[in-house]
Amino acid sequence: MRILITGGAGFIGSHLCDRLLADGHTVIAMDNLITGNTDNIAHLAGHPRFSFILQDVTNYIYLEGALDAVLHFASPASPVDYLSYPIQTLKVGALGTHKALGLAKAKNARFLLASTSEVYGDPLVHPQVEDYWGNVNPIGPRGVYDEAKRFAEAMTMAYQRYHSLETRIVRIFNTYGPRMRINDGRVVPNFIFQALHGQPLTVYGDGGQTRSFCYVSDLVEGLVRLLHSEEPEPVNIGNPTEMTILQFAEAINRLTGNQAGIIHEPLPVDDPKQRRPDISKARRVLAGWSPAVPLEQGLAATVADFSKRLGLA
Repeated sequence: MRILITGGAGFIGSHLCDRLLADGHTVIAMDNLITGNTDNIAHLAGHPRFSFILQDVTNYIYLEGALDAVLHFASPASPVDYLSYPIQTLKVGALGTHKALGLAKAKNARFLLASTSEVYGDPLVHPQVEDYWGNVNPIGPRGVYDEAKRFAEAMTMAYQRYHSLETRIVRIFNTYGPRMRINDGRVVPNFIFQALHGQPLTVYGDGGQTRSFCYVSDLVEGLVRLLHSEEPEPVNIGNPTEMTILQFAEAINRLTGNQAGIIHEPLPVDDPKQRRPDISKARRVLAGWSPAVPLEQGLAATVADFSKRLGLA
């Protein structure tokens, strides 16, 4: 297959590039580098089946030749990013999705949208299942990301229904691993950075809010299966093992040998209290897919990657 990945220089996008190239496909990565980084794909320079295009996907996308799939992963994806780039976040969810869908339609290519667990907002249903409509504050500071993704899902389904385009939607839950941006602002990079520098880990609120963490290789395996599946409606992909942020902080300190402990700060506005995917549908429609990498193993690999990039290894 010949595949375009928007956001291909990002954390997840770059791992997707690796996997799809390993599977024998031709991959074109497109990114405007607002949050992506060419360091993530530098090892692919010169690969005969890989190319990179520096472009903002909210502009018209032109590609010569046939295309079999468009994987739309372009978007700021952390609170630090979408609070810094609120307009760009809305534009890539709306205009970027429209341009990517238009290209897929023109090329008769299958389209896969990277959506997010944030479409569920601060959920009133736990764990979150795909038929839950969510509890989102559309005018809160996080609304720019939540609503951009909800709009992107609506547009994707409209192209599926009106244009009979082959579309797939993944709702990605917390994912971590090597190549996460060190200043990403999300809990995994924050905790690892602080721990490696011997600083106390910053926990917001009492730390009782829950998350579940999926290692990037497990996510990518699910994404590839979804791309090749016949499932037209959204699918949760994540790890259903739930833990409190306080428990997670203690695990990071234990793993890194950090003795500085934990400090508490006020909880941010609209921060979800619970986040855990129901992956029953993924197990059913993705050939029995299930996360395989234990947290300790995934964190060890992530800490080693951060340590190397910070010059601490």
